[in-house]
Amino acid sequence: MNRMLLLLSTLLFVITGHTSPLKPLKLDSPRDTLRSFYSAMQDYKTGLETGDDKLLYRIEDAVRCLDLSNANPVIKTEVGRETAIFLKEVIDRIIVLDYELVPDSSEISRWRLKDTEITIYKISDPTSEQNGEFLFTPGTVSRAARDYRTVKSLPYLEGSGKGAGFNDPLFEEMVPLWAKEKNLGLSNWQWIGLLLVIIGGLIVKIVAEFGVIILMKLTVHRKNSIRHQLLQALEKPIGLVFATALWFVSIYFLKLDGVPLAVTNVVVKIVFSVSVIWACFNLANVLTKFLERVTEKTASEMDDQLVPLISKALRVFIVVFGILMTIQSLGFNIMSIMAGLGLGGLAFALAAKDTAANLFGSIMILIDRPFKVGDWVRASSSEGTVEEIGFRSTRIRTFYNSLVSVPNMEMATTTIDNMGARKFRRENITLGVTYDTRTDQIEAFMEGIKKIILDNPYTNKENFHVAFRGFGDSSLNIMVYYFVEVKDWSDELKAKQDINLKVLQLAESLDVSFAFPSQSVYLEKMPTNNEAVQ
Repeated sequence: MNRMLLLLSTLLFVITGHTSPLKPLKLDSPRDTLRSFYSAMQDYKTGLETGDDKLLYRIEDAVRCLDLSNANPVIKTEVGRETAIFLKEVIDRIIVLDYELVPDSSEISRWRLKDTEITIYKISDPTSEQNGEFLFTPGTVSRAARDYRTVKSLPYLEGSGKGAGFNDPLFEEMVPLWAKEKNLGLSNWQWIGLLLVIIGGLIVKIVAEFGVIILMKLTVHRKNSIRHQLLQALEKPIGLVFATALWFVSIYFLKLDGVPLAVTNVVVKIVFSVSVIWACFNLANVLTKFLERVTEKTASEMDDQLVPLISKALRVFIVVFGILMTIQSLGFNIMSIMAGLGLGGLAFALAAKDTAANLFGSIMILIDRPFKVGDWVRASSSEGTVEEIGFRSTRIRTFYNSLVSVPNMEMATTTIDNMGARKFRRENITLGVTYDTRTDQIEAFMEGIKKIILDNPYTNKENFHVAFRGFGDSSLNIMVYYFVEVKDWSDELKAKQDINLKVLQLAESLDVSFAFPSQSVYLEKMPTNNEAVQ
């Protein structure tokens, strides 16, 4: 039933003479392309005269007949419309079209309008959506403005379409002859305008920066506020953004074309891209400071380690993405470039395998958290305090004050002794007293040491030992074994120092002397003079 209704509606559509509003543009031969182009431009001219928006839009169909592959992507639309108008103005001044003389075959590859360089050719690119269509060549597009300037003094031919309703700007009519003279590809008035535009852009840059400085003075009493830091981050790049915006708009009014237009466009786009990347990079620093403030208020230490990594990743992303977008804006196809790099993908993967391993190592460190910034660790052949955990490596400040960078893939696989994660820090010493020390002195000395340990606020009161260990070669040995609960090595040294000093004071008060290695030599008899001579 649905098929019957569709068939009946199609027959009715054909019988009543209506055409589909989505009817495709015929570009199957040089004749079809020329007819489609000229018909669209005639409708456009009628739209200019009558104010019919539908007819004015027909210029887009005329632009479809042009190969704009060499045109700058940013101004491709303007180039296409301008070229279509110039081509119509040129054709109506030099020839009255007779479509019967134009080839209607799709087998030919190229056709040129008689006595001109206006050429239509067949697209032969399987990857292009326009493959097999006939379009005006890129050379015809690039020469359109020059051809118009060459023939604009000629009248329209009888029987032609009388142009495209184009009139030279009044400004160009008022420019004196000396200003129209060309030097290095540009007219004198364009050189003067370019100089004024550059100066104007620099003035805009200074004014924009001055405006930001004034806003900063309003927040100077709160230099640590996010608002003040945002203004500080945008102070320099914002001026370049406004300046490049002025330069970009001015290019259109200066009527630049050819090499000068291409060079100016490239320079302006690169400066604009650099200013935007600069601004985003500075804003990333502000975001980092904001995240640091937030993490300081949380009890978790994992977010403190994540912030530096997020900050680095964000900066790398901004720079890489900004460069890729800059290349894209210059007319290069990023996807085709990336596809071309695929040929060297294996070599790149082999070269980047260590980088990837280090990246996964840093992720494992963040997940397992075997250590954190500030911990005293022993890892591989390095020992010291962790200063930074990066994407590629972990930096350890040794006790010689040198900085060692250990790859994260090694840190993720090696045995790590985290000295900073100790709840208690052990001390195990042996005190040697002289052999002439009495038993009651030794007992009093050991009881005094126990009391010193118990009275110290940092010691573990449940796990310590003070005992007479045994007889040494030159001393009576007393073992002192205890633990202190402190946060870092500095506090550990202070706690042990306090205990050691009190032990010395106790020994002095009990008249206990510490032994040191010594030897006694006994002679059975002294040799006589005669024995000594022998």
